[in-house]
Amino acid sequence: MKKIFITTAMASVLCMGFVSCADELNIKSIDPQSTPTYTVEGLLAKQYATLGLTGQKGPAGSADLSGDEGESGFIRTIFNLQELMTDETAWAYQADNAIAPITNFSWNSGNDRVNWAYQRLIFNITLYNQFIAEQSGSLSEDQIAEVRFLRALNYYYFLDLYRKAPFKLTFDDSLPTEKKGKDLYDWLDNELTTIEPLMAEVGAYNNKENFGRADRGAAYALHARLALNSEVYTEGKVKDYQKAIDYCDKILNNVGEGAGKYDLCRVEKNGYSGYQQLFMGDNDCNPDAMKEIIFPIRQDGLKARAYAGTTYLVSAATIGGMPYASTGDPWKCFFARENMVEKFFPNKNDIPKATVDDVLKNPSKEQVIAKDSEKKIGTADVIAKAKDDRALLYMGVGGCEEGKVRTINPGKAITGPLNGASFVKWSNLHADGSTQHDQNYSDTDFPVFRLAEIYLTRAEAKYRLNGSQDGLADIQLVQDRANRASKATSVNEQTLIDEWCREFFMEGRRRSDLVRFGLYTGSKYLWSFKGGAEKGAGVPSYYNIYPIPDNEIKNNPNMTQNPKY
Repeated sequence: MKKIFITTAMASVLCMGFVSCADELNIKSIDPQSTPTYTVEGLLAKQYATLGLTGQKGPAGSADLSGDEGESGFIRTIFNLQELMTDETAWAYQADNAIAPITNFSWNSGNDRVNWAYQRLIFNITLYNQFIAEQSGSLSEDQIAEVRFLRALNYYYFLDLYRKAPFKLTFDDSLPTEKKGKDLYDWLDNELTTIEPLMAEVGAYNNKENFGRADRGAAYALHARLALNSEVYTEGKVKDYQKAIDYCDKILNNVGEGAGKYDLCRVEKNGYSGYQQLFMGDNDCNPDAMKEIIFPIRQDGLKARAYAGTTYLVSAATIGGMPYASTGDPWKCFFARENMVEKFFPNKNDIPKATVDDVLKNPSKEQVIAKDSEKKIGTADVIAKAKDDRALLYMGVGGCEEGKVRTINPGKAITGPLNGASFVKWSNLHADGSTQHDQNYSDTDFPVFRLAEIYLTRAEAKYRLNGSQDGLADIQLVQDRANRASKATSVNEQTLIDEWCREFFMEGRRRSDLVRFGLYTGSKYLWSFKGGAEKGAGVPSYYNIYPIPDNEIKNNPNMTQNPKY
C-alpha cells in the first residue's frame, strides 16, 4: 500500500487521528519530552496554518505529508484541480507527473494530483477534529466555531471536487464513513447554520490584528457559495438560490459608509488599480484591499514559506526576463489559453503582442521595458486596449527567445510557456512601494472569499431563482470597479459565466463555475486540449467530479468509487 506519512512537531496531535485507510499515520515528535509542549494559542494558529503551510520547517523539510512537499499544500492542490484543465490556463510541461491526464480530461483513480488534494483535506480535518475534541470547554465558543468553520471549508471542497467525503467528526481510531451528495450538503448547511451565531460578528477580524481569522462574514460567504451550487451538489434535489441571496445580503448589509466593514477595492495607488492591489504582497496591510477580502489564507515571505501557496502562483506564472517580475525564482509554468484571452478580446488577435522582429538578444530589464513601450505591447497596453483593469496579461518581449514569441494558441501540442499570454495577476510587489520580505517567497495573502464574489453570487442566484434581471446592478458594480468600458446590459448565462472568468481567473474556482453552468463536460463549450484534441472535444459527464483515490477504495471498506471510474 502506498503510504502517506503525516508528521508534526506537536507530539499529541495525531495519536488517535482521522485514520483514512489511504493513509498510515506515522506520528513523529521532534520534542524528546514525553509530555506535549505546546500552547493552545499555538494549536489554534496551526489550524489556520494547514491552509498555507506544508510542514514544520518552511518550504521543505519535516513535511505534513510525505512525497514532494511542494505539491502537498492546500492552495496548490485545490488550484490544480480547479484550473489546469479549464479554459483559463494550462501547464507548460506536459511530461510532469500526472499533468497530461489533467490537461486532457483523461485522469483516473490513480492520478497523483487527485490523490494529493484528497490527502491534504483529510490531514486538515484530522487536526480540526483533534483540536475541537480536546479544546471544547477550554476555549470560548467563538474560537471553537472558527475551527469548525475551517473543518466545514475542507468538507466543502470534498463535496465540490469528489461529491463525497470520508466523514468523521470524532478524534479516535474508527474509520470514517462515506457521506455524499445531498447528505453532505445538508450537513454543511446545518453545520454552518449552527456555528454562525457563535462566531465573532461580521467583519470583526477585518483588521491588522486579526486579519486571516474567520468571523461570521467568512461563514456567510461559504454558505452563499454552497447554496449557489446546491442544485449541482444535490443532483437537483435542492435549489437553495433564495438562501444564497439571503446570505449575500447579510454580508452586503455591512458595505458602505455607515457599516464600513467591507467594500470593493477601488482606489488606485502608485499606478496599481484597485483590482490589482488585491493580489499584491501587501494585501494584508493595505486598508483598501483588506476591505474587500472577507477571508484570506495568510502568507509571508519570511515567516510562512511554502512552494504550495501564493509563491506557487507568482513563480509558476513568471518567465525570466519579464519586466516588473516580483520573484527571483521564475518557474515559467502557466500560460493563458486563447479562450481566456477572448474574455477580454473577443477577437483574440487584437491583444497587443510582440513579433519575432521585436525580440532582443540578452536584453536588460530597462531595454525590455523600453521595447514594450515603443511597440505598445506591455501589460499597460493590454489593459488599455481591453478597457478593463482585470486584463492582467503580458505579451511583450520579456522572456522571449530568438525567433520565438508568445502565441495565442499552442497549436497541435503544448511545448512550453510561450504557448500563450503570461499571467501577471499574482504579484509579490507591494502597492505602497515598500520592499517585499523575500524575493523568492510570496507575501501575498490568498483571498478565499472576497466581496466581488458576493455581488456576482447574488446576481446569479436571482437569475437562477426566477430569471430576474435585478442582479444587473451587482454585475455592473463589479465591472465599474474594473473600469470596464463594455458593461453588461442584461443578465443571462453567457454574461454571468464570462464575468466569473474575468473577475476570478486564476483564483482556483473555474472548474466549479463551468460545472454549474453545464459547460465543463460535454461538447457545448470547447477549448484547446479539452478531451485531448487540439481544438477541444466533448468529454463524458462523469468527469464533472474526481475519482476517489485507489488507496482509499482499497483500504477503507466504507468508501465507494464514483461512477465510471
